[in-house]
Amino acid sequence: MKTVVMRPREWSHPSRPVRREVLSVQPDGKPSGPPLLFVPEYGHGAWAYAEHWLEHTASRGFPAHALSLRGFGASGSTPKTRFADYVHDVTQVAAGLPHQAVLVGHGAGALVVAQALARYPARAGVLVAPAFGGPGAAFSLLAANPAGTLPAVFGGALRLNRGQLFGRQLQAAVAQAHHARLTRIPGPTARHLARRRTPESPVGAPAVLVVGSPDDRLVARSALDRVARDYGGAPLLFPGMGHDLMLDARWREPMDAILDWLDKPR
Repeated sequence: MKTVVMRPREWSHPSRPVRREVLSVQPDGKPSGPPLLFVPEYGHGAWAYAEHWLEHTASRGFPAHALSLRGFGASGSTPKTRFADYVHDVTQVAAGLPHQAVLVGHGAGALVVAQALARYPARAGVLVAPAFGGPGAAFSLLAANPAGTLPAVFGGALRLNRGQLFGRQLQAAVAQAHHARLTRIPGPTARHLARRRTPESPVGAPAVLVVGSPDDRLVARSALDRVARDYGGAPLLFPGMGHDLMLDARWREPMDAILDWLDKPR
């Protein structure tokens, strides 16, 4: 990882303002833990966390917030959205929370969170099924879902299929309902996944947890190991689950593991 002090391009080309969708659930009574800000995978919105994880997080005493990245969910969109715009939105929402937040990112949203950790002094970071891109990731997408991936190769939109996202334990009707809520990923955004990105070093040296499944059809086990190793640890694995851990049949297990990890003194 690298430490970046000067970011002249971000100063000279600031992100355009946009309406941001943020869904929140507060604990009953006084919070017993820091707020969590959840950032979804491309093609998903804050709704993906509102299905299970927001309520469950709040029931454990943690204020829970989920952001839809611009162009997804009910957030506004801007022309020629850059990766830096997603990072800007996360840091701005986190900075607006009343207390130092834990940033939780899923898939490509985990890469956004990893970059946001270099700009916002988070309480901790959690990278769920982190998709950090690279040629290997692009070829995996193409092999697993050629019909949905080929259009993105030629500048069109990327569409993930159900088999890439959910484990076999999830009922087919439930998987179909979740899949129907996904939006296509614009070609320029999909190309973020073709380029391997090395996140900048987090500010304040927060603890970072990597969570995933060895049966994920989007993120290989070797990629989970590599990302976790970069942050000085090993991934916490949930066999039998798919890429969308927050929507899969056993969604409670990874969320409880994350909250138990946050409860541990450091």
